[in-house]
Amino acid sequence: MATQATEILSEPRVREFVVAARVARLATADPEGVPHNVPLCFWFDGAHFYFAIDEKPKRARGTRIKRMRNIAGNPRVALLIDHYEEDWAALAYVLVHGVAQIVEEPKEYMLALRNLRDKYTQYRAMTLNPERNPIVRIEPVRVHAWGARFASATFTPATAVRR
Repeated sequence: MATQATEILSEPRVREFVVAARVARLATADPEGVPHNVPLCFWFDGAHFYFAIDEKPKRARGTRIKRMRNIAGNPRVALLIDHYEEDWAALAYVLVHGVAQIVEEPKEYMLALRNLRDKYTQYRAMTLNPERNPIVRIEPVRVHAWGARFASATFTPATAVRR
């Protein structure tokens, strides 16, 4: 029986892990399937993941950067949030497969931006706007949580598919 992706993400141990994480790795692929992977800052609202194209140095701007061109041509993405320690019993990750889309609605853009600024103080010093700094929403489709920290009497880490 498939479990909804949101059920795994709302499990307290998984949610705490995701919310506390400072960085994730975003995997995209261009229309020909050539992969691209970058670290990024993100905000999780309990159902969706958001990231901004910020003012850190990049070769291009806004929608011209590689991850954004890839999303335009192939919106299926993977987001990996992981934890590493030398004690391998503490290893853990949450892998989210989803669909990425640029946030167009101004209220949603401002909500995500406010929360990104709350989580990352560096964003407070940046002048971010929808034209130069798009924000992307990732809709989880399938989620896999792995690691002993997620095991409990009521939850077994597993893959979930959003219906």
